Amino acid sequence: MHATLPLLVRSDFPAIQRKGTEIVQVNVGYVCNQSCLHCHVNAGPTRTEAMSRETADQVLAYLAASGATTLDITGGAPEINPHFRHLVKGARKLGCEVIDRCNLTILFEPGHEDLAAFLAEHRVQVIASLPCYTEELVDRQRGKGVYEKSVRAIQLLNELGYGKDNSGLELHLVYNPQGPSLPPAQETLEADYKRILGETFGIAFNSLFTLANMPIQRFGSTLVTKGQFNGYMDLLRGAHRDENLEGVMCRSLVSIDYLGFLYDCDFNQMLGLPLAIAGRPKTHITDAMREDLAGNPIVVRDHCYGCTAGQGSSCGGALAA
Repeated sequence: MHATLPLLVRSDFPAIQRKGTEIVQVNVGYVCNQSCLHCHVNAGPTRTEAMSRETADQVLAYLAASGATTLDITGGAPEINPHFRHLVKGARKLGCEVIDRCNLTILFEPGHEDLAAFLAEHRVQVIASLPCYTEELVDRQRGKGVYEKSVRAIQLLNELGYGKDNSGLELHLVYNPQGPSLPPAQETLEADYKRILGETFGIAFNSLFTLANMPIQRFGSTLVTKGQFNGYMDLLRGAHRDENLEGVMCRSLVSIDYLGFLYDCDFNQMLGLPLAIAGRPKTHITDAMREDLAGNPIVVRDHCYGCTAGQGSSCGGALAA
């Protein structure tokens, strides 16, 4: 695995500051039942990092103290963490919206047979990765058989009301490019997804989110191996748009790792770039309960161009039409 942080140290990315915290995004660990080529976490079945119950309780306390309205749970496959359901229930009791960043195939793993029903019961918003609408490209990027399982998982979620009009159960799909290129126009691609998946499998979803691949961890290492890292960074820098700076997710989101330390985003977390609070090289949530992060400078490197290039990219998809 090639480390990409040394290639990102010198950066001319514009300085930006945080706004108020609206979303607490927590990475509950790096264990996953898949090993996707584009994964910025380098997650997989052999990883062992996982959030403890004590830290999960601290996350819920921080969620309440921060005034955030959304808990965004990611991984790895976040549902593998034994405290995933505790986090969901705790956040819902606080009146917060909950997002599950789901890889879809987890719904068929042993011990998770009732997961879809649990998500529906607690009205969890599901954001699910499906990097293409064709079997060949999905299986190439995510593993053999993933496409077929993903389609069945969406059908199962549809049966519970997800993606259906007026159900209140939101299902969003996520597209990632196959390689070192920018995503196509989100609105156009969403129409293609809905038409092809609807006609072929009768499945429905609310929206498509297009995300740029980040030049870090597994994807970044692959770029280095293929001699494509510098070319991809040139592409991202050349497509930068200042107008996207207003909407980047790090301005209103705080990221928490499985040990409870704070970062500006999940990408910085994977690079080991902690959220900078004056006088502290690293801040744990137990030391940040009363911290107002508004106005705090965001730690930036050249990978940040991945969020501002072209139509922009965030946890909620494109930033601009």
